[in-house]
Amino acid sequence: MDIYNSPLFTQLVADLRRDEGVRNKPYKDSVGLTTIGVGRNLDQVGLSDAEIAFLLENDIKRVAADLDRELPWWRNMTENRQRALANLGFNMGIRTLLGFKKTLAMLQNGQYDQAATNLLASKYATQVGPRATRIADQIRLG
Repeated sequence: MDIYNSPLFTQLVADLRRDEGVRNKPYKDSVGLTTIGVGRNLDQVGLSDAEIAFLLENDIKRVAADLDRELPWWRNMTENRQRALANLGFNMGIRTLLGFKKTLAMLQNGQYDQAATNLLASKYATQVGPRATRIADQIRLG
């Protein structure tokens, strides 16, 4: 019998959602363990490789949708520059990225050297170090 398509599984899911609760942000459970979702113990169980890949794929889709909504011109750049902008959006979030008004204007206008230089002069670059250098190189070289 396939447990996943059984009434037992369906009822167990309902029981666990009721008893554990459903939380989409990490929290400390009753014994102080970091937990998320429906009782997932992150301290002891963590995430499987498949779960990590699933989360990453969803996060990339979210970033691309954010960029499509807020900066639709990003799709007109080369793939390397699109990857650079998506990397920035992934790392800092769309709201923070939108605060880089000069850098984004330079990117939109094809001023890639200036955009890369501006990015490297930011506080962000000092926070992420070599990552900023790699992204700036992608922007500069296209």
